[in-house]
Amino acid sequence: MAFKVAGRGAISPFIVMDVMRDAAARQAQGGDVIHLEVGQPSGPAPAAVIAAAAKALAADDLGYTLALGHEPLRRRIARHYRDTYGVAVDAERVVITTGSSGAFLLAFLAAFAPGDRVAVAAPGYPAYRNILKALDIESVPVPVGPASRWQLTAAVLEGVGKLDGAIVASPSNPTGSMLNAAEMADLAEWCENRGVRLVSDEIYHGITYETPAATAAGIAGGHAVVVNSFSKYFAMTGWRLGWMVAPPDLLRAVECLQQNLFIAPPTLAQLAAPAVFDCTDELDARVRRYRANRDVLLEELPKAGFDRLAAADGAFYLYADIGAITNDSPEFCRRMLAEIGVAATPGIDFDPAQGHRTMRFCFAGSTADVVEAARRIKAWRGV
Repeated sequence: MAFKVAGRGAISPFIVMDVMRDAAARQAQGGDVIHLEVGQPSGPAPAAVIAAAAKALAADDLGYTLALGHEPLRRRIARHYRDTYGVAVDAERVVITTGSSGAFLLAFLAAFAPGDRVAVAAPGYPAYRNILKALDIESVPVPVGPASRWQLTAAVLEGVGKLDGAIVASPSNPTGSMLNAAEMADLAEWCENRGVRLVSDEIYHGITYETPAATAAGIAGGHAVVVNSFSKYFAMTGWRLGWMVAPPDLLRAVECLQQNLFIAPPTLAQLAAPAVFDCTDELDARVRRYRANRDVLLEELPKAGFDRLAAADGAFYLYADIGAITNDSPEFCRRMLAEIGVAATPGIDFDPAQGHRTMRFCFAGSTADVVEAARRIKAWRGV
């Protein structure tokens, strides 16, 4: 008997995960790989976090927390907004989630109905459009480039037509570009005046190189959804913990969704996470390493013909236009991995329309690896 397969799962793969799979296969066969594909910090979580987790394990108090999250962690995050941004956030609006991915799922379900139109930047993080598609919500790709510094802005959205939502990421994946505080406020006001729900992805906050990132928390009339994560700056990727600052009109819906979809986020990670806010010296040292790695690639990649690079104001990515080299970025990345053991991500992951001529380099690893990767790429390109 044939069984029906639901169409909700007919979404594009997250291609960077496919690249990781191919890199792992090369390593299993004895080949070496320099990982410039996956967007995660290298190294473990800060020692204080691991110690806090060990203490929680010893106490064996790992039952469910409340659906909205462990109260002390919610209060600590609210304090983080006051200390970091000078913004007052009510701890009752802080929702702890299973990674930022859980936050996006909860936010999209609560804020948008099937058939709603949500603007996403192209290039942009692929999971936005894939989650929206799985929920029968229409993602509206908005091409962005140097003119808007690869960001959705109020001016860029003017010609897009009727929207129900807009997702902005600052710093952005894959470009590392940012909106300044005035641009964020203008975008939030534009959305507020038109009844467009703004979702602000702030998971790379803390990883910035010239100016601090601006938050949408505390602006936009209180209707914006703000998403953050412990995975990037806080270096707790595998702990699968994130958070959302939910607007009051969505809070109860988010709580009911969390109760039914997840019950609660991982308890051990929640008990360990408050310690990470006291580890800024250690975490800022990592950001200095990311900056050094970025500067290596900005210096060396143009020598190999990668001379059209997006602004890397934050995050740990360089997005390169390689149209002068190839119009087949997936094959180019496959060859680079197979021939010199350097893994990077083809741009079609971030922009299905134009990504065949772009690629992303992640520089979150060691400086030695980044230097060696640049050396191999230049030799491969005959420089």
